[in-house]
Amino acid sequence: MAQYDVYPNPSASAEQGIPSVVVIQSDLLGGLSTRLTIPLATLDFSGKVPAALCPLVTVQGQRLHALAHFAAPLPARLLRKPVTSVAGQASALVAAVDAVMSGI
Repeated sequence: MAQYDVYPNPSASAEQGIPSVVVIQSDLLGGLSTRLTIPLATLDFSGKVPAALCPLVTVQGQRLHALAHFAAPLPARLLRKPVTSVAGQASALVAAVDAVMSGI
């Protein structure tokens, strides 16, 4: 389970609008039982959102908004098999988390 791996949303009730989550937690914290994640929402679900706060990421050809302001820990046991990695888009995710924390 690596930083920036993308997993199917483990919440069946939310997976329609938020099909995936991305792990943003550092690999150095792999011993913890949880992983800090950002939900990845469909454009229809998320609507108009600030680009700096909710960058677009591409997962298996689908463009999704990373909703950094909804970052939340999930039990690692619920994140089973990654579908891809968005490590190549890490700078946008880090900037979005920074925007949540600093407001800029």
